Amino acid sequence: MEDVRNGTPATRLDGVSWRKSSRSGALGNCVELGWLSGQMAVRNSRDPRGPVLTYPTADLQAFVTRARIQGF
Repeated sequence: MEDVRNGTPATRLDGVSWRKSSRSGALGNCVELGWLSGQMAVRNSRDPRGPVLTYPTADLQAFVTRARIQGF
């Protein structure tokens, strides 16, 4: 897989398994996460072919942990 950067179209991420939260609403207003080598890709579930944002896996895990502690 090529070097993935913010703004890369999701269609270029071959073989990525996307996951949507089980708490997502019926309207589909949510994000989906895809695991890459050492990175997490985030895309808009309403635009699955659109651009992705990427984060180091450790950074996204720290964000989720902090959000849980804060009760979000």
